[in-house]
This record gives sequence, C-alpha cells and structure tokens, in this order.
Amino acid sequence: MSYLLEVCADCVQSAIAAQEGGADRIELCSGLVIGGLSPSPCLFKEVKQNTDLKVRVLLRPRFGDFCYDDYELRTIREEVQMFRELGADGVVIGILRPDGTINLEEMEQLVKIADGIGITMHRAFDVCRDPYEALEQCAALGIDTILTSGQESSARKGRGLLAGLHRAARGRIQIMAGAGVGPEVIEELAPETGIKAWHMSGKVVKESQMEFRREGVPMGIPGFSEFEIWQTDAETVRKAANVLQTLEM
Repeated sequence: MSYLLEVCADCVQSAIAAQEGGADRIELCSGLVIGGLSPSPCLFKEVKQNTDLKVRVLLRPRFGDFCYDDYELRTIREEVQMFRELGADGVVIGILRPDGTINLEEMEQLVKIADGIGITMHRAFDVCRDPYEALEQCAALGIDTILTSGQESSARKGRGLLAGLHRAARGRIQIMAGAGVGPEVIEELAPETGIKAWHMSGKVVKESQMEFRREGVPMGIPGFSEFEIWQTDAETVRKAANVLQTLEM
C-alpha cells in the first residue's frame, strides 16, 4: 500500500494550496478553528471546480461531542446523500452513544446512504471507550479509513496506540494519523508505526486585509482574533509530500 497525504481544508485557497503542495486528497470542512464542521455545498462545488484532488467531506453538524439528537442525525443522513449526489469521493463521519461506544445502528444507516463512496471514521474514534473494539466494528461496517491521533492530543503522543491499531488492522482498514502532523512528525513516526496515511492542515496564520479594525468585539470564541486567517501553506504540504516520496523509495 502506497503512502497517502490528506490535507484538511476549510476554504478554496487552502484546497488550491494542498494541490500545489502535492497532497493526494482533501478533507473538506468549515470552521477548522473549532475542529471542523460540515461545509456548504457551494464551497464543495468551488473546490471541485478549482482543484483536481479527491475530496472527502467532513459531516459534523455542530461543535462539541459526537452524541447527536434526532434533528442532528437526520441532518447528517441528508448531508451524506447530498454530497454523494454532488460527486464527493467520500464522507468523514462518526456517531457515539452516551456510553462511549460507536452508535452502530446510525453508522450502518450512513454507510448504506453513502452507497459505495469512501468512508472515514473521524476523530470521534479518539474519544470512544475501546479503540480496538471500535476498530473491529468500523471494519465490519465497511468503513475504509479511521482518522486518529491514537486517543491523545497529538499523533506524536499517541504513537504507541497508532502502532498497535496499525498492526490490529491487518490491512482490512486504513489507519490515518492526524493531529499535530507535519513533515517532521511524518518522518519520525512513519517508520516507527508503519502507518501509510497521514492527515494534516499545514496551516499558517495570515493577517486580515482589514485596515480598519474594531478590536475587542469577538464574533465567536473569546481569545481568537477576528483579524487572523488560517490557511494551508503549500510549502509545508510540499515538504510532507517529499518526506512520503522519500519513504516510498
């Protein structure tokens, strides 16, 4: 299995930078600063029109936990169908029960609605009760990828579990490492863990074009500046892609 580099992007500019840097795939979302939310269909269309990369769409209706009510579950189902019909290469999903186990009934419904496109179990996996049980359940459901930090705040900290999950997967499902991933982390952890798929944002913080600035008026979470823009840096992605190319040799 060859190496795969996925870049998480929440705007067209980041998607373009991911392609310029040599990424293999985009995970498209909105609100990356809060961990990612479902993107709009208009954003999806713009990304597809301006890049040639495969696009998997993150479907997360709100910030917070992964235990959803009936309204939110219905929203996710409809989003899976909508993005499949729009031509998404895959969806990125995850639903848990209050006890920390995967909600198998709801996930099975989503897999059926996805109807053959790729499916990633997102980082709800990292807050589930038993990662090895969850791995087996994901494989049985037909999910092809698990995005995980090894149930730690970063892939580097979760390296032990990442290696264990990779061994336990036995090629049935791809373990994709994410959280704090960059060129140096890939170079360090890929040989140690055996993991072939890597997920990164490659983000840099850019200054707003606003000349007039009304300070002290937060539009969301206090502490985040309204005059900083997070975007993917093509050169950071390129360095990561080069690391993976070297590892393939």
